Amino acid sequence: MPWDPQRYEAFADARLRPLLDLLARVPAPESGWTPRCIADLGCGSGNGTRLLAQRWPEASVLGIDASPEMLETARSRGGSIVWQHAELGAWRAQSPFDLLFSNAALHWLDEHAQLFPRLLGMLAAQGMLAVQMPRNFDAASHRMALELAQESPYREHLLASLRLRPVLGPQEYYELLAPHGDSVDIWETEYLQVLGGDNPVADWTRSTLLVPLLDGLPGALREPFEAEYRRRVSTIYDKRSDGSTLYPFRRLFMTLRVR
Repeated sequence: MPWDPQRYEAFADARLRPLLDLLARVPAPESGWTPRCIADLGCGSGNGTRLLAQRWPEASVLGIDASPEMLETARSRGGSIVWQHAELGAWRAQSPFDLLFSNAALHWLDEHAQLFPRLLGMLAAQGMLAVQMPRNFDAASHRMALELAQESPYREHLLASLRLRPVLGPQEYYELLAPHGDSVDIWETEYLQVLGGDNPVADWTRSTLLVPLLDGLPGALREPFEAEYRRRVSTIYDKRSDGSTLYPFRRLFMTLRVR
């Protein structure tokens, strides 16, 4: 199933906030650190990529994503950024980058023990890796999707591809990163997202978590899977008297400067 930029950007403010929090921990231009070559890994529709280009207007900025639909939206908004269609798991830099930036993308890839050292190897001396990944997989919204995927008639189509622990813990990432550089900074933030709509948590996950699950199902099973998931989610995340729904969401951040 294709990624839907319009559906994804329905919660643009909430999705942009962690990107801004990550960018705030990357040295500002006035610090004297001026990256000349920047890649945004998993750039989506390019909102964060444009912020990188605005912050360092003299830099060469590359946005990489596996979704043609997201990249089409990114290109349609103009600018001098170079957009590349590529699977991040197979992508290799042709020359070193000064900044590899990734907001809410690397959790889709497996084998992080190999992935992160490989990314660090693509950085120039004193280059920086800056990453944010959701770590909300123990939340009811995510657990219910995995539980439903393991029930009949869905399990025969989905069980082999389920990813039960896409993201490691903060200490595990520290052990991965610390041997490769200096100033390792790892932290977590849980955002209390105040969402509007009839079933906004299901709407949120429909644009991310559910995409590969629905993609793995034959067409006749997609609608009943989504309907049952939406029903279950609505019983957990209640609408408040003012019409809003509270959705806590945990995210993991890390930055590192290579030696």
